[in-house]
Amino acid sequence: MSKKKEKPIIASIQQIAGAGAFFAGLFGLLFGMTQEIPLIGVAGGVILGAIASTLIVKVLKTRRIAQLVTVVLGLVAGYLQAEISGALLGGLFGWVFTWFVFWVGTGDYRRRLPSYATPGQVIWHHSFVVICWAIFLFLITPIIVVMPLSFNAENFFTFTPEMLNFDPAGYSLKHYEDFFTNSDWQGAIKNSFAIAPVATLLSVSLGTLAAIGLSQPFVPFRRAIMAIMISPMIMPLIISAAGMYFFYSRVGLQGTYFGVVLAHAALGIPFVIITVTATLVGFDRSLTRAAANLGANPVTTFFRVQMPLILPGVVSGGLFAFITSFDEVVVVLFVGSAGQKTLPWQMFTGLREQISPTILAVATILVVLSVMMLTTLELLRRRSERLRGLSPG
Repeated sequence: MSKKKEKPIIASIQQIAGAGAFFAGLFGLLFGMTQEIPLIGVAGGVILGAIASTLIVKVLKTRRIAQLVTVVLGLVAGYLQAEISGALLGGLFGWVFTWFVFWVGTGDYRRRLPSYATPGQVIWHHSFVVICWAIFLFLITPIIVVMPLSFNAENFFTFTPEMLNFDPAGYSLKHYEDFFTNSDWQGAIKNSFAIAPVATLLSVSLGTLAAIGLSQPFVPFRRAIMAIMISPMIMPLIISAAGMYFFYSRVGLQGTYFGVVLAHAALGIPFVIITVTATLVGFDRSLTRAAANLGANPVTTFFRVQMPLILPGVVSGGLFAFITSFDEVVVVLFVGSAGQKTLPWQMFTGLREQISPTILAVATILVVLSVMMLTTLELLRRRSERLRGLSPG
């Protein structure tokens, strides 16, 4: 097998030094902020980045040798600074820094852009990519940080020195054990799994019927009715919860299991209406007319013709309704009682009263559950597009 040919360096030394200074300056800013010396971190990063990128191109020349050297140097420097965790970050920085220098030096940054793109267009394209990744990291980092913290051997909400050094003594499953053995947590999760499925069933049934009815062209005031139906998703949750409390207290539903189910169903119906309505946009209504001409009654037509085609939207809406009910805490605090204490309610109590680290384990389980739900939604979306003759994209 022939080895991949190394691309020649086509950029000038000034461009490469500037790229290295920019990348290392950003890293220096982050490092300096952790040490409360941001300006020194930026200055040191710019100087070291410019020198290192010039040496990489002038002395090491090839990408593989340069990455090997920078990774080793990063491992050593990181270990001296923060032992194992620092070594991992240092090695990662060395690999990414070298890749960035050669990415600029070999002109790969223009590979997916038109040859006529101006420098300003190139800068804007890559700046937009960086902004998107920054937003993604900003949103996902708080979720990712919770997961390793759930294995903390101590009753802390922060990383201990043992965890940062990857010492096995710093990790434990005791918070998960507490979740699966503690009667308070088990009672809360039983309530959640008793309330959420029933609320989801009501949301799917009522929301699907409402979406089908509102999709008919002869229904008057369709837009106004749609706005009212999805208003629970738009209104501030505290207002909906207060309104439900005053209404349920008058009719005797406050503090009852059925009242909590109805409240969660009201919150889940807008998600079902939106997803089913989106599925009905591509629905061929001549199929229902053909079924009626062949003698099928409306119920048979719905279950044998219409339902199989809109099923992905129905299931997607049901999953959104289930997640909404399972994760909801504000409404259940208003309309529920101690007998309907759900998992989010127990987590809220744990934060307010005893700062229980078991919350981290529960949060990790909920994140895994949400990822599984989103994966299912994506698979259903692709199936729906295939059924409608579209190419999943």
